[in-house]
Amino acid sequence: MNLTAANTAIVVDSTADFPEGPTRSPNWRVVPLYVRFGDESYRDYVELAPEDFYARLRRREQTPATSQPTPGDFLAAYEELSRYERILSLHIAGNLSGTLESARTAARMLGGDRVRIIDSESASAAIAMLGLAIQRRLQRGTTDDEIDVLAAGYRRDAGLLFTVDTFEYLVRGGRVGRARGWAGELLHVKPILTIEHGEVVPVKRVRGNRKAFLEFASTFEAGTRDSPSLRVGIAHADALERAEALRTVVRQTRPAAEIELVTTLGPVLGAHAGPGTVGFFWFEDDSSGS
Repeated sequence: MNLTAANTAIVVDSTADFPEGPTRSPNWRVVPLYVRFGDESYRDYVELAPEDFYARLRRREQTPATSQPTPGDFLAAYEELSRYERILSLHIAGNLSGTLESARTAARMLGGDRVRIIDSESASAAIAMLGLAIQRRLQRGTTDDEIDVLAAGYRRDAGLLFTVDTFEYLVRGGRVGRARGWAGELLHVKPILTIEHGEVVPVKRVRGNRKAFLEFASTFEAGTRDSPSLRVGIAHADALERAEALRTVVRQTRPAAEIELVTTLGPVLGAHAGPGTVGFFWFEDDSSGS
């Protein structure tokens, strides 16, 4: 089957931090996760915007909790896309959230093989950028096999680094992974973290934001080549100045690279990462090839 933007839809969950997806491309849909403050439940981005969420989080009114979409939420999105012959459903790492399983359950409820579930094994801009890479291929025509090769290469070769202001939120949400041993570090120690196979993994410990950004630049330079096909996404949690500083790092280190996306972590991911988090994702993509 020849997959095109006319016959194939892309569904992401809200942890892609790409709420503008459906506005930019009519074949996109976003299924929101939920964030709760006490008895109050909100749909990520839909009923609670990032700026309102972080203001509330900083006031420490209550500790937020999060939950995945229901299978019914996904089923409604898939049924809304009934005019498309194929649906590619891309999601946050299955090891980080039950979102993937909800999507799989909905696909089984729908029956047949029209919906294909793809585990990004990552989060935030990484999900959105995988979707954008797929969209570029849909616009020229592609196949299921090419999408499989793209997704496998993406999970294998892409890079991701981020740092948090505190481990408090990762520990509280049970998302700290193998970085748990660093959770008791002293103030001003900045952990450099990544996500591997859907798990938060420690990379290095440095002191202060300046050294964290030097480490970002060093790792980015060592693992990439300067090319227009190098695509970068930046994400931050109510830390726009740090995101802009990271944009400068990317521009200085790899001036030919395309910064495809700069986004704010939404309420669900922000509840786990905490304010001040900043990171970036990169991968090499020559979408004109086979």
